[in-house]
Amino acid sequence: MFERFTRSARATVTGAVNHAERADAGSITEEHLLLALLDQEGGRASFAVTALGLVDRRASMEAALADARRRGGMTRADADALAGIGIDLTAIVARVEEAHGEGALRGDGKERRRRAGRRPFTREAKGVLEKALRIALRRGDRFIGEEHLLLAMTVGPGVVADVLAEHGATYETVDRALYGDGGAGHERKAG
Repeated sequence: MFERFTRSARATVTGAVNHAERADAGSITEEHLLLALLDQEGGRASFAVTALGLVDRRASMEAALADARRRGGMTRADADALAGIGIDLTAIVARVEEAHGEGALRGDGKERRRRAGRRPFTREAKGVLEKALRIALRRGDRFIGEEHLLLAMTVGPGVVADVLAEHGATYETVDRALYGDGGAGHERKAG
């Protein structure tokens, strides 16, 4: 599938690997893909990211991602669902951190051995790449661009989709920023 990626989409994937290496993460996550996408300049996705104000709110997005990592990757929807049955996720995180140290629920995968120094992509990160392919095909595009990666990140449950939505980047707003009203006819289903 990687051969179908545009130069900028490949740069995003390579950037995600670099983000994972700098963080000494055991694997490459969809968060790393998002951060690498935010680093890109001059492409369609960077235009949409700028138009939606995400570049100006990068620090806020990074803080929201860090907060989600602290909750063990639980989304706000997960926390709300637990609260609905009387479970306070914030209190649980506080108690776990009190007993085991700050960030005990992060699960960054550092303890896993990497084969030949390579970091694997998480199931969720692979899912983003697969969704990007489906979005590109549905749009009639032969190649997968960084704009397809951005759209794929907005689809489906997960921390990255939640953080993007909290910052005004839903599938619909990204699609509109990328394609104007001409993108409105394309279905959202990608997963």
